[in-house]
Amino acid sequence: MQNQYRLGIDAGGTFTDFILADREGEVRIFKALSTPQDPTQAIRNGLALIEEETGIKAGEIVSHADLCINGTTVGLNALIQHKGARTGLIATAGHEDSIEIRLGHKEDGYRYDPEYPPARMLVPRYLRRGVRERVVSTGAVHIPLHEEDVRAACAHFLREGVESVAISFVWSVLHPEHEMRAAEIVREMMPDVRLTVGSQLYPQVREYTRTSTAIVNAYLAPILSRYVEAVDGYFRSLGAKNPVRYFQSNGGLALGSVVSDQSVYAINSGPASAPQAALYIGEPWDLKNIITVDMGGTSFDITLTRDGRANVSKNIDFLRYRIGIPMIQVETLGAGGGSIGWIDSMGLLQMGPQSAGSEPGPACYDQGGEKPTTTDANLVLGYLNPDGLVGGRLPLNVTRARTAIETHLARPLGLTVEQAAFGMFTIVNNNMVNAIRRVSVERGYDPRDFVLNCAGGATGAHISALAREMGIRRVLVSKLASGLCAYGQIISDVKYNYMAPAPVRLEGAVAAERLDGLFRGLEARGIADLAADGFGEDRVTIRRSLDMRYVGQVHECTVDVDPFPLDEAALERLRSAFHARHEELYTYSEPGSVVEVVNVESAIWGQVDKPKRMSIAQGAGADKALVGTREMIFTADGVARSAPVYAGDLLGAGDRIVGPAVIEEVTTTVVIEPDWTAELHESGVYVLDYRG
Repeated sequence: MQNQYRLGIDAGGTFTDFILADREGEVRIFKALSTPQDPTQAIRNGLALIEEETGIKAGEIVSHADLCINGTTVGLNALIQHKGARTGLIATAGHEDSIEIRLGHKEDGYRYDPEYPPARMLVPRYLRRGVRERVVSTGAVHIPLHEEDVRAACAHFLREGVESVAISFVWSVLHPEHEMRAAEIVREMMPDVRLTVGSQLYPQVREYTRTSTAIVNAYLAPILSRYVEAVDGYFRSLGAKNPVRYFQSNGGLALGSVVSDQSVYAINSGPASAPQAALYIGEPWDLKNIITVDMGGTSFDITLTRDGRANVSKNIDFLRYRIGIPMIQVETLGAGGGSIGWIDSMGLLQMGPQSAGSEPGPACYDQGGEKPTTTDANLVLGYLNPDGLVGGRLPLNVTRARTAIETHLARPLGLTVEQAAFGMFTIVNNNMVNAIRRVSVERGYDPRDFVLNCAGGATGAHISALAREMGIRRVLVSKLASGLCAYGQIISDVKYNYMAPAPVRLEGAVAAERLDGLFRGLEARGIADLAADGFGEDRVTIRRSLDMRYVGQVHECTVDVDPFPLDEAALERLRSAFHARHEELYTYSEPGSVVEVVNVESAIWGQVDKPKRMSIAQGAGADKALVGTREMIFTADGVARSAPVYAGDLLGAGDRIVGPAVIEEVTTTVVIEPDWTAELHESGVYVLDYRG
């Protein structure tokens, strides 16, 4: 029975999703309400729900699982709510305020807005202490470290009750000895604090980014450490024989000890697994260009894979804080099933970003919510089953939905309830389409070259409308769509990122030798770390990237390359790859200009065995799954038309449905608009194609 199961847990803002797979290829999805005040309680509740529905006890699952994987929003929530640890910063004297100066400008989109408020500092001014030391850009020591300044900072932090300390010195990546000695002093004087050393966490050129990343990590480390300790302890109490793995923002798994020390990697861990799930779902059709959209109760997340690789971003402003480490690019929008409709000062209908969340929730949940939401609109439009969601466990009140829309939107705007509901549906779709364009068009990709993949419990009602608006003609909707990120976790590999500064021009044998040595050193560390984690070299995959720019440019762009021997002749391959990426991003390149490298990075994967793919028996025709009809609205005039409703659990492989229609799965509803067809594949994926 050992290694009978694999369990994935993805904690979202409204629901925590559970995916349970067994060795026979059966994959089941379960949902429990998230418990933000005590995230481990949602795990207990979910395992209790699994036992209730399957009869399999939590201890049996955990003790016979090869992997139990957790994607958590603990770090994200702490950052959003500013409930991280009391953090102190030790910086080079004169650079204590670099995180407040922020390179001299506000985030993109607000640069020229004088009324946009400054970001709240995670380390207040009185907890930032400068120490006398200085390393210059050659790596030479200009001012030796004054150890008494570090000791004075520690004494101050002890008086102020600091829980976590970040150390970040200027040019420390070229001469880390000052930071390492300061760290020794902190450990000596403050043995109980969490410590983050900038040159270890993010050994890359750019002082502000490195300092900000170190601060975010320090701010979250005690929170994640306590969470990991609680989760690991709970799973050990259930008899776990293998350590819990945690999903990281870089798109891979890691041990709890790694997440505790490098907590910044866990900030956006939930949606980061979506690209892996999308590629796995698209494998039967050899699909490599996939945009995945995930609409839950509170937010809408978008990720993109191109040529089989996920978009990875570095040096981004996330929740107004600069983070340098590589993260799967997730565009997040305040658009979910709980997004509230409202009228702005110009009398225009708007949707979100305010959300009714799970408490009190949409008006139709009948739990005290009075504001009209996306879910209320979808219910009025006939897309959702009035008998309830999640297999009827969450009943819906149509009257309350109509009343909320009429009171707050329809009557003030002079519309019928149906017209207002369709307006809500259209506007929230437009908001989502604009977000999809940000990860595709604005990064040089034509969305028409991609298929759209559905994730999240609320997305199915909007997916064909979104595809139509984007000009995308094929959509994938897995039966596991509402828990797709949890599914992505159980098919993902262990992944670690290793970085080094490399200020060198791409010219000559010396440059090639230096780059080759840096990459070999990073990858030797990665292979050793994975070997300690039980991975042989035959299960290790390596991917390289370089931050490059033309000499004289201020900013660099990241270029991904496969590993190959780096000699002088091979530098031309790097230059060509940079020119191509620069043209892709900015529509031009300068082949005659000199190219320089700023930083290098190796991503190292330890390949995990994949569970069997879901298998659906051949169907006997869609008519066998027809359970009735419902009045639905597909046009702005609010006029309803009768459309068939199909039970997803009665459909088989090869069954084909012509829109307009609705497919009702236990945890999601798929709306097939007019001019679309849907066919269920044997892998449990509905393939929607546009016929117009």
